[in-house]
Amino acid sequence: MGRKFFVGGNWKCNGTAEDVKKIVATLNAGQIPSTDVVEVVVSPPFVFLTSVKSELRPEIQVAAQNCWVKKGGAFTGEVSAEMLANLGVPWVILGHSERRALLNETNEFVGDKVAYALSQGLKVIACVGETLEQREAGTTMEVVAAQTKAIADKISSWDNVVLAYEPVWAIGTGKVASPAQAQEVHAGLRKWFCDNVSAEVSASTRIIYGGSVSGSNCKELGGQTDVDGFLVGGASLKPEFIDIIKAAEVKKSA
Repeated sequence: MGRKFFVGGNWKCNGTAEDVKKIVATLNAGQIPSTDVVEVVVSPPFVFLTSVKSELRPEIQVAAQNCWVKKGGAFTGEVSAEMLANLGVPWVILGHSERRALLNETNEFVGDKVAYALSQGLKVIACVGETLEQREAGTTMEVVAAQTKAIADKISSWDNVVLAYEPVWAIGTGKVASPAQAQEVHAGLRKWFCDNVSAEVSASTRIIYGGSVSGSNCKELGGQTDVDGFLVGGASLKPEFIDIIKAAEVKKSA
């Protein structure tokens, strides 16, 4: 059983009600491969989650962009995993580099978040990635291994986790990791799983790439052996997201 291609669209903090209607209409009208070829998840801001979920074609799932680290309560401004589960939102993105950098989320905090979300029945897109300084210092693998270990230390099963490798220097910058650079880190993460978790988890866990993925580079990136899909930022708000979803076909024909 191969790893099913996974394409996530992270809308980040963007959009009006009108914009969202247009994006949903584009997704609903788009020709995309069947669900046995690709799993597609889009992640609107919290305020649009329920409307997108109700209006979107059923074969595209929704994800929240974050959730709180434990049970809800006196945490003004936070959204709990229980609430997402209650609304029937199946996925959540955790540990995105923007939250790590801007809100100082530590590796340990992200690990706790992943564990709690899984405990409430959510599936998790967990993000790891190095900064430009770290890449230039040659510490990329150490950084992403430490980020992954902080999650592995808190969870007993990777069945409901997709790992997203997003080099911070490539997010929204227009700089893309070359297919070879992406493959190298994905292969390194797979080896890390093999050495530190199990060969089975290494073989079955989907590792997706994020960082300036576009309609023009998705086929070459998606064709890499250990790249199991994408977490798409800006391009997920545009019609080219349909083309990126179609890149799943490169694996089917491989």
